[in-house]
Amino acid sequence: MNRERYQQIVDGFAGRSIVVLGDLMMDEYLWGRATRISPESPVMVVEVDRDSRVPGGAANVVNNILALGGRVQVIGVVGDDTAGEQLVRDLRESGADVCGIVRDSSRPTTQKTRVVAHSQQVLRVDREQTGKVGPEVAEQLLDRLRESIRSANAVLISDYNKGVLTTDVAREAVRLANEANCIVTANPKPANARSLWGCNVVSLNQSEAETVAGEGAFAAETGLDEAGRKLLAEIGSRAVVVTRGAKGLSLWRENGQAHHVEAHPVEVYDVAGAGDTVISTLTLGIAGGAAIEEAAVVANHAAACVVRKLGVATVNREELLADWSPD
Repeated sequence: MNRERYQQIVDGFAGRSIVVLGDLMMDEYLWGRATRISPESPVMVVEVDRDSRVPGGAANVVNNILALGGRVQVIGVVGDDTAGEQLVRDLRESGADVCGIVRDSSRPTTQKTRVVAHSQQVLRVDREQTGKVGPEVAEQLLDRLRESIRSANAVLISDYNKGVLTTDVAREAVRLANEANCIVTANPKPANARSLWGCNVVSLNQSEAETVAGEGAFAAETGLDEAGRKLLAEIGSRAVVVTRGAKGLSLWRENGQAHHVEAHPVEVYDVAGAGDTVISTLTLGIAGGAAIEEAAVVANHAAACVVRKLGVATVNREELLADWSPD
């Protein structure tokens, strides 16, 4: 891919309308210093200097798309609590359409609190309920999808296995997208991957792919393409992307073709949120008319940009353009 084509694809992100359906979370960070051992128990005492909050999970996908110039309609669930109010407000202020967010008083908004001392994460506290949403909430989500899909270029399903992606919601979401001739992509957890039969693209990391296709299947180059084709058959998508860390990413299509993209070396390496960046960039690229192989190359650059940053992060258009190099 030359520089001109790369920029055409990135420029094509602008204004693309993506519906993001998935598990919304709030990521909280407590930043401080570990100065001593507690007299109450043999654990570190972290003196907190500051705290910060950023939308996480499917909400991080939303922010990735917005940062790259796309438009987003959000469909998901938050609790009837302060964290839910904050999350909806943050997404609205970022420019997302939040009319598709359902409040469910029976469950809390998923929150992950990370304690970071001297730039190193020392503890994570999760507040969540991971059971499947009830039938009434599921139907509200689908009603909002039926409305949103009319003006969408693509539907992106961002699954963190926190309860939104019931089997019925997953299958109906894919059916509705296909019926509307709308691109549908997904980044599922292994437990739900087989519920997304008929997607244009499913993206998994290496560990997730091996949970579905078999332990060790994607660790070595020998037998890699056979493993990719097996995974594709297992989940029934038209294409599958597996992110392989320092080995880059690999793509298999239903016609049997395989495409491997080498990773870009980076000095700092924090993979938090990298999968969100990959699926966001892939979806925008395909929605903008790029071939999936081209979109995978651009997504690989986007992943390189985001793993240079500490914590859950996004990449913007300028950073992505600056990262270009011949592949």
